[in-house]
Amino acid sequence: MLLGLGAAVALLGATACGARSHADPTRRAAGTVPASALTRAAPSAPTTLTVGPASVGGPVPGGFLGLSLDLTSLERYAGDDPGKLDTPFVHLVQAISGGAPPLLRVGGDSTDWSWWQIGHQPPPPGIRYTLTPRWMSVAHALAQTLHGKLILGINLEADSTRLASAEADAMVSRIGAPLISALEIGNEPELYGSFPWYKDASGHHVYGRPPSYDESDFYADFARIARVMPGSVRVAGPDSGGPHWLPTLGTFLAQEPRVGLAAIHAYPLKHCTHSKVITPVDLLAPSSSAGFAQLVSPFIAAAHAHGRPVRIDEMNGISCGGVKGVSDTYTSTLWVLNTLFELLRAGVDGVNVHTVPGTLQEVLGATELHGRWSVTVHPEYYGLMMFAQAAPAGARVLRLTWKPPAGVDAWATRATDGRVRIVLINDRTVSAQTLRVRAPAAGPASVERLRAPGWGATSGVTLGGQSFGAATTTGMLQGTSTLSTLRPVAGQLVVRLPPASAALLTLPPTAAGSAVAP
Repeated sequence: MLLGLGAAVALLGATACGARSHADPTRRAAGTVPASALTRAAPSAPTTLTVGPASVGGPVPGGFLGLSLDLTSLERYAGDDPGKLDTPFVHLVQAISGGAPPLLRVGGDSTDWSWWQIGHQPPPPGIRYTLTPRWMSVAHALAQTLHGKLILGINLEADSTRLASAEADAMVSRIGAPLISALEIGNEPELYGSFPWYKDASGHHVYGRPPSYDESDFYADFARIARVMPGSVRVAGPDSGGPHWLPTLGTFLAQEPRVGLAAIHAYPLKHCTHSKVITPVDLLAPSSSAGFAQLVSPFIAAAHAHGRPVRIDEMNGISCGGVKGVSDTYTSTLWVLNTLFELLRAGVDGVNVHTVPGTLQEVLGATELHGRWSVTVHPEYYGLMMFAQAAPAGARVLRLTWKPPAGVDAWATRATDGRVRIVLINDRTVSAQTLRVRAPAAGPASVERLRAPGWGATSGVTLGGQSFGAATTTGMLQGTSTLSTLRPVAGQLVVRLPPASAALLTLPPTAAGSAVAP
């Protein structure tokens, strides 16, 4: 059981789009870096970083990184014509899949508002969205075009085996079992007794469950719905982020043999009550990355102990819609790049970063005009892209030896072809950092830099000198590449990291192979 989850950090639960929220105030884990460490002007002395041959943990799972959408957002991103999908969106999803088939989660809050119409029956109370044959065709076409799979939400709050069975059967028959990774039952059930599900004809709030609804009640509800799920597709759950529910994950998995994927939600910071001001320093603090991964670790261990992979299939930096000036800025770029590595090292089997159209946590925003699609690419996406480049499927995280300066992080991986990639991150706003990178038999390295005008930038982010501009109609980076070659000096690669920047160093396979040979 995780010690002091609620008091230690505003970690888990709370929906990204703010339709529901937990009520406890935002807090941070111990070890938060002071603001001065990220904003001081004096540059630090050069630091030596040694990349060792030993790996930490297993290989990067295929489809480790993906996006998470609401059911109601699918057609806003992919389009409503299965024959004319949003091509730039398809390319952008593929670009962060690490060279493996993408895994897209489609569920969120709207999981428990949706249904597949049963005969001529009118929508039950609480249903606000009807899944149509066209929706199913779009989902099928998108998964097929991506050469990927979908995790799809199934309504639990309606508490109807007939409704859930009809929905699941429609998904499996119309989308196809081979294109479905899992059927995910419910969405954050810990909130069913705390937040209204709908209003009745008199305007009174109706709750999906009584205030006393607890884990044992949920187990019974989940088991009843799981029994009517098609046997051709695995089931995912508990789809919870509750700080008092997730410590019982092992008990849940022990009781639910149908669950083939442990799916949880996690956000390092919460902004549901607006009782605390959240700043860029809060998001870039160690508690929001390394501390966050540490607090998730017991759940990873519990799932693995029961032989299940675990996926954080809804994650972002700040829950309940995010914070202006933080979630929508370059701050989130640097945060997500570092945090994905922390979670990978902690042993999580996959992460889906949640994007909600029209909110501060819109990672991608799609628009169609006269049959032509364009997608706005927000700063956070660039962090996803650099991570995917640095941690392709099958790569292993390498052990590093160094004393990191405050506000500076580093990661290294070895790919299946022997290529070593090193990511260096400087979170500080005004202080540059020089690093000496040492690897046995290090040869010339290509250098790709992640830059922006500053922490608070909402545009102007570049990756290797290229960008998607104000909006992209191709889903491909545009502009002149500024990739450079860095040659070793006395066996060291000397790298200067400007403030608020990251760099990806890639060693060629021949040098990398000799550097990490057993």
